[in-house]
Amino acid sequence: MQTEELKKIVLDIKKLKTESQTIELKAAVHGCPTRLFDTLSSFSNQDEGGVIIFGVDEADDYDVKGVYDAQDLQKKVTEQCKQMEPSVRALFTVCEIDGKTVVSAEIPGVDISERPVFYKGVGRIKGSYVRVGESDEQMSEYEIYSYEAFRKRTRDDIRVVENGKLNLIDEKRMSDYLHAVKSERKNLADNVSEAEILELMGITNEGFPTLAGIMTFSKYPQAYFPQLCITAVSLPGTEQGTVGDDGERFIDNKRITGAIPDMLEEAVEFVRKNSRTKTIINDNGQRADKPEYPIKAVREAILNALVHRDYSVHTENVPIRIEMYRDRMEIINSGGLYGKISIDALGKVRPETRNAALANMLELLNVTENRYSGIPTMRSEFANAGLPAPLFSVVHGEFKVVMKNGLFAETMPVGDSLVEFCSTPRTRAEIVDFVGKSKNHVMSQIVAPLVADGNLKMTIPDKPKSSNQRFVKAK
Repeated sequence: MQTEELKKIVLDIKKLKTESQTIELKAAVHGCPTRLFDTLSSFSNQDEGGVIIFGVDEADDYDVKGVYDAQDLQKKVTEQCKQMEPSVRALFTVCEIDGKTVVSAEIPGVDISERPVFYKGVGRIKGSYVRVGESDEQMSEYEIYSYEAFRKRTRDDIRVVENGKLNLIDEKRMSDYLHAVKSERKNLADNVSEAEILELMGITNEGFPTLAGIMTFSKYPQAYFPQLCITAVSLPGTEQGTVGDDGERFIDNKRITGAIPDMLEEAVEFVRKNSRTKTIINDNGQRADKPEYPIKAVREAILNALVHRDYSVHTENVPIRIEMYRDRMEIINSGGLYGKISIDALGKVRPETRNAALANMLELLNVTENRYSGIPTMRSEFANAGLPAPLFSVVHGEFKVVMKNGLFAETMPVGDSLVEFCSTPRTRAEIVDFVGKSKNHVMSQIVAPLVADGNLKMTIPDKPKSSNQRFVKAK
């Protein structure tokens, strides 16, 4: 970082009076802060890294106080960086502002294969942090496990279900599957027994059924995994806890169980049943029904949740959730993004597959194409319906899809709703999709005034045009 860049960051901080997703302030007027490991960890564990600025006092109206000794400060910060695993390599910049010395330490984000970066003094579980807005929060055991599972290529979908029984399966579905395998996998058609096919395709492991095999072919997988199901609710308002005119908390409420193909169809039917339908006149002058949500897109979203959720022991007690509100529908599953893909790249690049064996089984049963077309299909279906694109986010290890209906604009002015949407830092693309208008209009006519008025703030205020820029609700 150049000294002029550092000066500009400090001036922006004094104006906005806030830290951010990538900026942390430390006073350091009387000595080097002794506990930096939470910020060193959280910045290292996010793609864009972050900058720690020493010499600005957040507690005193963000006044520039300067540091006690720039050289000694850098030495002691470096010592703390070496206490991290893997070691953090900070890049320092020193400048003078109002006659006082300010020091910055740029902390680079590490590759996902090296995460989580943690403080060796307390260990991986207690020393791993994640940045949430302007604060550092301790990672959950599950978030830590997610990184380790990717690094070790853990195959949770083919873990053995030792008490599982292969005789309690849908025999027709298994017959159809074996027929498809022999028809489409020619090298398995001859001289390979059915038992060997089940082993090779991940349905069994040393004779025991796998989780993927149980979830695809069992008559009732919930006998082994009661919470690997879908809970679906239709609510009368726009938030949990709102009651209807007759005091009802739910319009409809259902626990959906069965094998994955069965849960998929039942969940789609739940959404169809609880969706409003408009009667319109189509281009041919004929009356036609227009559903509240494009059903093809809904099916893709639910299927993605079933196929790509995390099936580890850490999440087997957490069902997939479908929550239908007056203005939107949310579909939430355990398991954030898998591998090195980002939210912005969803549907644009080929991602790594968390549950490859499960996806392959469902492909052969014609339940899914397994060609990474789900998210592009969702976007296309919503665009054709004249609705804002679905929104995707990951918070605390959960992946969420938000689908807005035509009533969304009635519930809240766009500025207010956008500010609430940015309770979690959002990219330009996410904001444009949320509003559903042109990028130029959204950024210049909606976002810029919200930033100027202090309702939204930038996570990288010194680089307004950065590709890593996020916008977050001002607290």
